[in-house]
Amino acid sequence: MPESSTPEPTFAEATAPKRSRRGRPGYDRETLINKATEVFVARGYDGTSMDTVARELGITKSAIYHHVKSKEELLRLAINRGIDALDSAVEIESQRAGMGALERLRLAVHASVVILIEYHHSVTLLLRVRGNSAVEREAIEARRRIDAKIRALVEAAIAEGGLRADFTPGLVTRLLFGMVNSITEWYRPSYPVAPGVIAEAVTSMAFHGLEK
Repeated sequence: MPESSTPEPTFAEATAPKRSRRGRPGYDRETLINKATEVFVARGYDGTSMDTVARELGITKSAIYHHVKSKEELLRLAINRGIDALDSAVEIESQRAGMGALERLRLAVHASVVILIEYHHSVTLLLRVRGNSAVEREAIEARRRIDAKIRALVEAAIAEGGLRADFTPGLVTRLLFGMVNSITEWYRPSYPVAPGVIAEAVTSMAFHGLEK
């Protein structure tokens, strides 16, 4: 960085990444993504223009374009938050050493519920994409990769004798995540039950009747 005769920046200004510069007070890049994700979920991505996003956030379009190049880039950033968090959680739990496949599957489902609640709007957006653009098709492929990791755990749990074998791995995977994904339809931040308690309830209900 070249030296400047201007006053020394504050610690926050000096350490903040360039991508987090503010378009206007209160709307850095991360806040913009959070708020835009909420707008996409509430209004539908296809029916939401950048004018609408700007109006809902109370900022100008130029303030948005200060941080992102297009509406599609904003969608990618919004969705990737949920994808990255889910994929990381499933990967960590599925690779835990010293545990059988059934227990790792339980942990992966539990972690997925917690992530879904923490990244509620992002995951909701992820589940609603239909492949209408390159960004949406990428999201669907990422979703399939996560599903494949869960299915592999289901297959391993069946092979180990931890799950009943009269249901196919594909069916078990769909039933498990049908229950998990349904949380996006009713969960709200004001819901009076802690995320961990919801996750425990889902895993208890899901695995009751599947274990031998």
